[in-house]
Amino acid sequence: MEGNRHQARGNSAHHSHGDEKFIWKYVFSTDHKMIAKQYLFTGLFMALVGAFTAYLMRWQLAYPNTAAPGWGVVTADKFNMLVTMHGTIMVFFVGMPVLVAALSNFVIPLQIGARDMVFPRLNMLSYWVFVASVVCLLASFFVPAGASACGWTGYPPLSASQEYTGIFWGVVLWILALALEFASFTMGGINYLATFMCARAKGLTYSRVPLATWFLVGASLAFFFSVGPLIAGAIMLLLDNVAGTGFYLPQKGGEPLLWQHLFWFFGHPEVYVVFLPGLAAVLEIIPVFSRKPIFGYRTMVWSMAVALALSYVVWAHHMFISGMDPRLAMPFSITTILISVPFAIIIFCMLASLRGGSIRLATPMLWAVGFLVTFLIGGLTGIFLGSAASNIYFHGTYFVVAHFHYTFFPAVFFGGFAAIHFWFPKMFGRMYSERLGKIHFWLTFVFFNCTFWPIFQIGSGGMIRRIADPSQYRILDQFKTLNVFVTISAFILIAGQIVFVINFFWSIFRGPAAEANPFRANTLEWSAASPPPHGNFTAAPVVYRGPYEYSLPDRAEDFVPQNEPPLAQAEGTA
Repeated sequence: MEGNRHQARGNSAHHSHGDEKFIWKYVFSTDHKMIAKQYLFTGLFMALVGAFTAYLMRWQLAYPNTAAPGWGVVTADKFNMLVTMHGTIMVFFVGMPVLVAALSNFVIPLQIGARDMVFPRLNMLSYWVFVASVVCLLASFFVPAGASACGWTGYPPLSASQEYTGIFWGVVLWILALALEFASFTMGGINYLATFMCARAKGLTYSRVPLATWFLVGASLAFFFSVGPLIAGAIMLLLDNVAGTGFYLPQKGGEPLLWQHLFWFFGHPEVYVVFLPGLAAVLEIIPVFSRKPIFGYRTMVWSMAVALALSYVVWAHHMFISGMDPRLAMPFSITTILISVPFAIIIFCMLASLRGGSIRLATPMLWAVGFLVTFLIGGLTGIFLGSAASNIYFHGTYFVVAHFHYTFFPAVFFGGFAAIHFWFPKMFGRMYSERLGKIHFWLTFVFFNCTFWPIFQIGSGGMIRRIADPSQYRILDQFKTLNVFVTISAFILIAGQIVFVINFFWSIFRGPAAEANPFRANTLEWSAASPPPHGNFTAAPVVYRGPYEYSLPDRAEDFVPQNEPPLAQAEGTA
């Protein structure tokens, strides 16, 4: 009840989002739905930039030292720059804005029955700080020596010494871009958590909160508890570059491995910061398109909590070849294997939710199933890297590249496209083309696997990451044909996203009008109009039940919205 009082008091001011002038409605909006769209469009734009860097890298690996169209010869320095910027963009500037920020902004207030975020102006500020970080990162392409070329993980001494003048300004802008983005997502996370705690609708107890909101809040908590050490480390890295300090430079008494500890203490929870929102979307889609209650609701919430707790004690499995004492490697191997247990429980609960359901393979469901299939491959191959013995062999090879893409790509792109298609009618008030949606899915699913599955073989054969010219390593000649196949598949994978772009923008302007609840779902966002008006709900919703009551035997309809009163109460009111 305390949260409901906060909602009534806090949301009373959320009607004053500014007038209807263009600049206040679409640019400096404080409406959480418009801010979600801003994050979404910015993240999709950065995905295009990241895809272009991938195109150039794959061209170089298949056809070394040839003129990549529109670029010229990709030298070793340029290749390292592309590797750095591709990883940075895709992890921090695509995964986080599209999944964490856009999804949290749009879904959390609607699913908990709030009229807006509790701090709408802070929400607006968080987006524009993120825009500043994007500008800063893109500007690094245009400094005299080019963008940072020290790897997306920024390992010293390459990233910490003014002696490496070729990457000096690129590294400074890279650090500033990340600092601004982390500040942005800290502000956003404060909003998500405060809104969740203080603005839930009447009757929406913790046991009735949809899984999507639980997992989005979990992602924000994972970010909060891990980002502090990296911020401190980034300040020291910036000082090494601009003030001549030596925190990470051995010749000045510094320790390069300190950065690795700080980075990966944040970096591994960061994997779940990006992964959990994609999983959140899939968990909402499965019961809707299988017409079954979700299996193991509380088990999945607690499994998420256990996984997040374990994520803070696994970071050193990224450092097994750094000279770590084997007695220290063993406990990190154990915790790495243990963290697979809660996620295995979640996956089994998802499969149990599908079993015996009336499954309809609409576009969102296709992406959800594709997420399950591809992520299972990523999870199973992670076992090889979690063991110190096998990690020593695979570390630094393209096996790691394949594993990482089989975890990251399902979360960001399969989970992201699932979320976009599922909430598209609610966000834009239009329906997309199912035919184009399915064509886009099959192009992505087939050529994603054609691109990254062979890389497991290439990496197992000894191909090292971050080398610009595989032809210099005679042992890799046997993989030349396979590298060409992977590159062609990657080109088709990138080109296949044109189908999504056409479907997305055509549907926004020309798609048929969407009903309020086109998928017959139960959660509160589907009780609002499509798109929701300013303030979301015409009257404050009241929640009477859980979010996944489908196919109940005493109901004519196979779904029961959360805000529908019990039959006896409804009949008494009538």
